[in-house]
Amino acid sequence: MLERPRVQTTFVEYLIERLIRVTGVLVILFLALIFLFLVREGSATFVEVPLGDMLQTRWYPNEEHFGLLPLILGSLAVTLGAAILSIPLGLFTAVFIAEVVPRWVREILKPFIEVLAGIPSVVLGFLGMLVVSPLIREWLGAPTGLTALAGSVMLGYMALPTIISVAEDALDAVPKSYRDAALALGATRWQTIWRVTVPAAKSGILTAIMLGIGRAIGETMAVMMVTGNAARMPLTLGSFLMPVRTMTATIAAEMGEVAQGSTHYHVLFAVGLVLFVVTFIINLVAAWAIFRQGKRFGRLLS
Repeated sequence: MLERPRVQTTFVEYLIERLIRVTGVLVILFLALIFLFLVREGSATFVEVPLGDMLQTRWYPNEEHFGLLPLILGSLAVTLGAAILSIPLGLFTAVFIAEVVPRWVREILKPFIEVLAGIPSVVLGFLGMLVVSPLIREWLGAPTGLTALAGSVMLGYMALPTIISVAEDALDAVPKSYRDAALALGATRWQTIWRVTVPAAKSGILTAIMLGIGRAIGETMAVMMVTGNAARMPLTLGSFLMPVRTMTATIAAEMGEVAQGSTHYHVLFAVGLVLFVVTFIINLVAAWAIFRQGKRFGRLLS
C-alpha cells in the first residue's frame, strides 16, 4: 500500500521534468528560428546595398538612401538618456524598499511598482505626447517637444519597474549575517547599506540594469510617438532637444507600406537583425552576471 504513492509521485515528477526540458528546448528552437528568419530576409541587404551606403548618414528609402547610422545612433542616444535617468533612480528606490522602509510598507510598494510595468506602451506614448513633450518645449525652449529627451524620459520610466524589482530581489538575497557583521564592527546603518549590502548584490544589480536597458532599447510604440521620427545624426548634447528616429520606430512605421522582396524590405529586416543581436548580447551579459553571482554565493556557503 505504501509503494503506490511513491510510484505515482515518481511518475508525476518524471512528467514534470520532461515537460520542463521540452519547454526549454522549444524556447531555444524558437529563438533560433527567429534568428534564421531574420538572417534569411535580411542577408540580401548586404548584396543589394554596398557597405559604404549602409554606413552613410542619410536614411531616405524613396531615393535609395539606406544609411543605418542615424537609426543606430538615434537608438543609442535615446537608450543612453533613459539609462542615465532610470539607473540612479531605480537603484535608490530599490535600496529604499529593501533596506529602509518597514516590511509592511515594502509589501505594498513592490506589487505597486510591478503593476506599473503592465501599463501599455501606447498609453505611455500618448501620455508623453500630451504631457512630457509640451513641458520640454516650454521649459527648455526646444523647437518641438517631440525630441530624443522625451523618448529618454518615457523609456526611463518604462525601465524603472524592471530595475527596481530585480535590484530589490538582489539586495534581499544578501545574507543577513553580512549586515549583522558590519553593524557589530561599528558601521552605521548607511555605511552597512552602501559598503556591504550594495557591493554584495552588485551582480544582481548589474543584471537589473541590463534587463532595464534591454527593455528600453526594444521599445517601439512609445518611442515612435514622442521622438519625432526624424532620421538625423545625434552627435552633440543639443541633439537631445531635437527629433531622432530609432531602429524600432523605423521598422514599425515602414514595414506595413514596403513592397515585399524589395531592397527596402530586406534593409528593414537587417535593422531587425541588428536589434536582435544587440538585445541578445544584453541578455547574455545579464545571464552571465546571474551565473557569476550564484557561483560566488555557492563558494561562500561552502
